[in-house]
Amino acid sequence: MAKTMLGVDIGHDNLRLVQVQGRKVLRAVSVPMPRHLVKDGQIISDETIGELIRKTIKDNGIRTKSAAFVIPSSNVYVKNVEMPVMTEEQLLYNLPFEFRDYITGEIREYLFDYALISDLPSQNAPVQEKKADADSGFGDEEEEQEAPRMELLAVSTPRTYMDEMRGIMRKAGMKLDKAAPPICAYINLIRVHQQMTGDMEQEYCILDLGYQSIRMHMYKGDRYVITRVLDMGLNMLDEVLADAFNVDIHLAHTYLMTNYEDCQNREECLNTYGNIAMELMRVLNFYRYSNRDSNISDVWLCGGGAVIQPLREALADTLDIDVHPASDLIPDGGEIENGNSFVQAVGIAID
Repeated sequence: MAKTMLGVDIGHDNLRLVQVQGRKVLRAVSVPMPRHLVKDGQIISDETIGELIRKTIKDNGIRTKSAAFVIPSSNVYVKNVEMPVMTEEQLLYNLPFEFRDYITGEIREYLFDYALISDLPSQNAPVQEKKADADSGFGDEEEEQEAPRMELLAVSTPRTYMDEMRGIMRKAGMKLDKAAPPICAYINLIRVHQQMTGDMEQEYCILDLGYQSIRMHMYKGDRYVITRVLDMGLNMLDEVLADAFNVDIHLAHTYLMTNYEDCQNREECLNTYGNIAMELMRVLNFYRYSNRDSNISDVWLCGGGAVIQPLREALADTLDIDVHPASDLIPDGGEIENGNSFVQAVGIAID
């Protein structure tokens, strides 16, 4: 029997818990986050969030002790790495140096991990040979052997952050079995989707419409390519609604997410949707220009903005691309209420 795992996703507005057995979603629960408990992606009170998770688990009859945690993108570095084939011990020694342009402080203050993207070359595979240039000063018979290489998806996160997450899970009565960024959660879902459709070559663009930023994640098949971050999000809509209704920013956000007095269709919001869509179109066009072999034709939406219908329509019209709910990547995702909200939690927990 497949192992039961609890996917944990701590967002700006909601705590999302998903109980998964293998690839089957047993329960999906979302509860509001207390105001100011998460600020700029950082948890303010470990004790409070741990108790909130514990209470939510108890109230919803969730029975598992194994947790998988979504590490927010702001707390992790992700990088595609190509290195010569080496032992695991050698790899773990060399991997930190691949992040020297990203991390600050001492290397020992960070944790590093990786996933193998390409298959390791067979020991019996022929070694590529490269003839030396006749004008290089070497004889024509001189040959340079090219060592086999491997592709990795490498990640790094502060050690103190992971200690904090383990402590939160202990307070909730859980054991943290695995943790990874959203990029890895999407890869898991893409692989499941590939198996469901049989199409191993399809490109994926996953748009996370967040509160403070929008992240465009690009994949060729299940291979991560790049993430582009736009410093615009639902907070822009909160600001225009706060001015329109003369209320504070927090009440404006409630108005937006509940569509109070059809505020999502106000002219101010429609103009903001258009601005967001135009910026995303520029990013997508630049990606196509930089990747001439790209045939990207589909985008999957998740995050808080995915529930705003006029925003979805603006993206579909401007991007001239097929727009899907990201819940379509989840097996039987259409049966999960507000399934787009649980995409990352499901992706991190599925087997």
